[in-house]
Amino acid sequence: MTARTSALNDVDVLVVGAGPVGLTLANILGLQGISVLVVEERDTLIDYPRGVGLDDESLRTFQAIGLVDAVLPHTVPNQILRFYDGKRRLLAEMAPADACFGWPKRNGFVQPLVDAELLRGLERFAHVQVRWGQAMTGCAETHEGLRVQLGEGTEVRARYLVGCDGGRSMTRRLMGVSFDGTTSETRWLVIDLANDPLGHPNSEVGADPARPYASISIAHGIRRFEFMIHANETDEQAQDPDFVAAMLASFVPHPRDVDIIRHRVYTHHSRIAGAFRQGRMMLAGDAAHLMPVWQGQGYNSGIRDAANLGWKLAAVVRGQAGAQLLDSYDTERRKHARAMIDLSTMVGRVISPTDRRVAALRDGLIRAASAVPTLKRYVLEMRFKPMPRYESGAVVHDHPTRADDPAGTLFIQPRVDTRTAHGVLFDDVVGTGFAVVCWNNDPGTLLGEAAFARWKALGASFIAARPQTQLHWTAPGGTDDPDVTIVGDRTGELKAWFDRHAESVLFLRPDRCIAAACIAQRAGETSARLFDVLALTARGGDHADANGPVLHVPQSAAESAGTAP
Repeated sequence: MTARTSALNDVDVLVVGAGPVGLTLANILGLQGISVLVVEERDTLIDYPRGVGLDDESLRTFQAIGLVDAVLPHTVPNQILRFYDGKRRLLAEMAPADACFGWPKRNGFVQPLVDAELLRGLERFAHVQVRWGQAMTGCAETHEGLRVQLGEGTEVRARYLVGCDGGRSMTRRLMGVSFDGTTSETRWLVIDLANDPLGHPNSEVGADPARPYASISIAHGIRRFEFMIHANETDEQAQDPDFVAAMLASFVPHPRDVDIIRHRVYTHHSRIAGAFRQGRMMLAGDAAHLMPVWQGQGYNSGIRDAANLGWKLAAVVRGQAGAQLLDSYDTERRKHARAMIDLSTMVGRVISPTDRRVAALRDGLIRAASAVPTLKRYVLEMRFKPMPRYESGAVVHDHPTRADDPAGTLFIQPRVDTRTAHGVLFDDVVGTGFAVVCWNNDPGTLLGEAAFARWKALGASFIAARPQTQLHWTAPGGTDDPDVTIVGDRTGELKAWFDRHAESVLFLRPDRCIAAACIAQRAGETSARLFDVLALTARGGDHADANGPVLHVPQSAAESAGTAP
């Protein structure tokens, strides 16, 4: 440090990178009353498409931060993806119809416009700031927290730092963490067009041995084309206007009469950081993992990181959990990110062969598989997509763990009725914190007075789920607990879920992962085990990080946004 150094801010969390992951994380923390500074070395948001596909989990996260209605106008829901062979004959199709998490599984979207909505969402919070043109140049850990250098002579003191600063992450370098994996030798030319010259809503991937390609409808009249670049073609040649026109000529009648947003050559990376956390510093998004584009999961994996880390970081900063809870971030996210990298890499290898004999063998195998109804549904409904399932971390499992144990998986999100609202998404009833959900029982009675009070002190919600026929029923001579929300199973999906599982009591984390599940009579003991595993305290400070005060916890969204009187 020199005499020129001055403190810009003292904050709970410094987020490095104002991409979608950093902005989503800042919104999650902002809603929890955590003071956040987001710094970005660019002067503004990117203004061209990068990611082009949103999944149901990302939309559920945007719902949780209150921004899904702003995001939806920039999406194409239920987007179908078709795979064709070299003669443009259909090989396979992905068109998942179900929406078990409340949203379509495949959605095209315009990233710059969605990112802008995430940025605009931060305006709700007086305790969240964004600073542009600020590059992090150094970071040192002290007994008080972190001292972070930005540019020349500016210092920020933060309790925690999350690097959402991309594949070339400075945070990762300062942590001294490896970035293990490979970079493909194959190059691709991406061309983004405005005023979509095709205009249809869906997308296709061509497994053409002459030149594999992709054609993707995004939204607002934007289409992306991608073409493999052969080894004998240079980067300069691939970006020449004549080459670009030649690539488009097979798809559009007037390849020179198109509105090009941008075109560039890129390569695919399959990499994962050696650690997602080191002390007070953490990695998320592309800083933690990179994967090929073929499953559209790079963007979505980063949003999963933010959803997983955000509530844990807020709980630790607020003194509701010990810092060891943050260890579960790497434990839980690493395996799933690795699975997504492997899947995306495998799909790329299936698409990319340029040897016609290899391509013909692949096509034959895919057609044979498609003739088997169960395998066809497996592809059509995207059952091959790895779903988060946490075998360890911030979860409680019975031992030995059963294959059908719901703990560590995401809970469904059907539309339900309450006594005052009809057809609402389940998460909107539950809220953004912890929740205890019981089928056909009262959670207060099952938990017991002490456990109920502990969860209530943490701001948990309590849900008594019932058949729709019992929505307005109250026991004769009894009264309903005002702390318990009665939910009617409007669609039958809740009963169907509980029909498939022995457990009837669920403890949901803020990211809607089932932290623990049990039969009714074990609710109290399971609750106690979960408090121990999560290092939770209802007293706000017993397990708190000693390096800093516990912030005031807002009681409403308006208070979080700084608009309450």
